[in-house]
Amino acid sequence: MLKGMDGDLLPIGQFARLGRLSVKQLRRYDELGLLVPAYVDEQTGYRYYRPAQAREALSIGLLRSLDVPLAVIGHVLSGATGVLAGVRDDLEAELARRRRTIRALERVMAEGLPSAQIRLVTEPARRVAIVRESAAGPQDIGRATSAAVARLTSSASGLLPVQLIGLFPIDMGEPVPIGVALVTGEPVSGAELDVLPGGVFACATHIGPYDQISLTAHALLSWCAEHGHPAHGPIREVYVSDPATTAPEQFVTHLMIPLEEQS
Repeated sequence: MLKGMDGDLLPIGQFARLGRLSVKQLRRYDELGLLVPAYVDEQTGYRYYRPAQAREALSIGLLRSLDVPLAVIGHVLSGATGVLAGVRDDLEAELARRRRTIRALERVMAEGLPSAQIRLVTEPARRVAIVRESAAGPQDIGRATSAAVARLTSSASGLLPVQLIGLFPIDMGEPVPIGVALVTGEPVSGAELDVLPGGVFACATHIGPYDQISLTAHALLSWCAEHGHPAHGPIREVYVSDPATTAPEQFVTHLMIPLEEQS
């Protein structure tokens, strides 16, 4: 123990045991300005801490055990209020995603690896209004798609009937550009008018929640590979059911992949 101007100072190893953190963690928190030593020896670089800093160290350990990011911990320690609400929301979103994953896994356990009846369909070119969004990654596609649907349907509330088509890339990088198209020849506020090319498509029908569409997409892509058809994007999801009046287990969605040069 070192006698400092303001009382006793503890070397980093002893303080690490007191604060239930590792020496490596303390060095990292010092670099981030999250938990700065009370004194650093200029000649040796050794770090020393006051015993009173143990409460702060223990608080950091507690918050990290609750999956609170370090950046947010800094705000908490500085006395900011309400910052943990965002962490809770993120954890709830992750929990919901995990539950969706479990449901998809249970379907695979019950039915085996995905398979679907594939049919070839010829589609005409369609005039559409498209809203585009960017998903941070594959796990964010659901949120981005819902946001695009909400933007599009709110602007096209007077256009009936509503036929929506999701547009998704074959390759899932980060970010993931997605689009939702409304079949219409009329201008829609906030959307770009475009034409979806026609042509021959491999088509599979998915019945069930939207968050399990990837299972049917797997079967459709596997069929294309097995039959020597290079997969061209975007993958189309034609939403048949009205979520307002249909149970998720009964949602009908047609998935389509173009097989030839579209016209």
